[in-house]
Amino acid sequence: MNSVVWGAMNKLSINDVDLNGKKVFIRVDFNVPLHHGEVADVSRIKAALPTIHRAINSGAKIIVASHLGSPNGEIKEELSLSQVVGTFSSLLGKSVDFCEDCVGEKANLAVAKLNEGDVLLLENLRFHKEETDNNKEFSKKLGSLCDIYINDAFGVAHRAHASTVGIAAFVEQSACGYLIKREIECYSKFVNNPKRPMVAILGGAKVSTKIGVINSLIDKCETILIGGVMTFTFLRYMGFDTGQNRVENSMVEKAGNLMKKARDKGVALHVPIDFIVADEITDYAKTNVVTRNELGSGKISPDIGPDTITLYITALKEAKTVIWNGPMGVFEKKPFANGTNSLVNFLANSNALTVIGGGDSVTAVNKLGASDKMNYMSTGGGAFLKLTEDVELPGIAALTDSKTTRAI
Repeated sequence: MNSVVWGAMNKLSINDVDLNGKKVFIRVDFNVPLHHGEVADVSRIKAALPTIHRAINSGAKIIVASHLGSPNGEIKEELSLSQVVGTFSSLLGKSVDFCEDCVGEKANLAVAKLNEGDVLLLENLRFHKEETDNNKEFSKKLGSLCDIYINDAFGVAHRAHASTVGIAAFVEQSACGYLIKREIECYSKFVNNPKRPMVAILGGAKVSTKIGVINSLIDKCETILIGGVMTFTFLRYMGFDTGQNRVENSMVEKAGNLMKKARDKGVALHVPIDFIVADEITDYAKTNVVTRNELGSGKISPDIGPDTITLYITALKEAKTVIWNGPMGVFEKKPFANGTNSLVNFLANSNALTVIGGGDSVTAVNKLGASDKMNYMSTGGGAFLKLTEDVELPGIAALTDSKTTRAI
């Protein structure tokens, strides 16, 4: 086990803290998709419920806080967490109060009215620019609302913000909730100590955001399957004409270095061999299949082709553990969903341990109703990737250390 995971597993958890009669600030990730003011996907809210129920049953006065979207320090009604209160209350099974601010007089008065077992949801933290700046005074204001801080927002644990890091300096104790605890334990079990062989599927737009991840996974995996737009940076290094497809020119040499490292380590790093091409990315686009030798045709390539799907499924048949972050193409559009959907359907019926590393991969799995067929679905794409890079997560590092060394 690496030191980052070991350190994360030895933080106080909510089970270690006496919550009775205390004001407990719980940072959650309610950054949920909205459709006409209604929550379109409740999975993130559901993920936070066990921690909140624990606080309720312990007789705490509960303050729940989250961000929603990226308002950049401006008040934007379309990003108000008031839109989440109804769904949150319904899923929680009890009434939730709402405060129109997260600090200041309104927040102070709302917290002062809480009785044991009450739940208060604060307004969007990011309506204040000081949140993402990890401003000390703003952190102090958040900390003044409570006695105990619980971080259960794995999706932003890699961000050093006031509500994920700064607040911990202004409370009696800080601990992780059940969701973060489970994320770390599952990561340790499935990724740090995997059944072998292990195969990683990596998609996404930019090699630059995945360099560290791929570099780390070459030391962990037997096979890596590449998809998404970042494919074309690898193909440019390999000497192919990538046509109209986007290439990160500054990353071509680094992509080549990754391929060389994989070869030297005996790791099979596969890049797509054929593609679905079209003139436009729409639900009604006319498509053709081309090999990677034919990419210079002037069309764009929003999905992997049938031969690549066959190649990747063949590699996955040998896997005992699979981790996946990033779709194979623009799966949101029907003509370009087959690559991603084919891998989801295969894994749903596979005997391998499957870990879906957050982000669009989770969306793709949920879209096909296959989430219950996967062993673990992470709630935090960015945080999951940082763990994979063996990078410390500031939102966990800031929590109080446990006096007891935890066994795995």
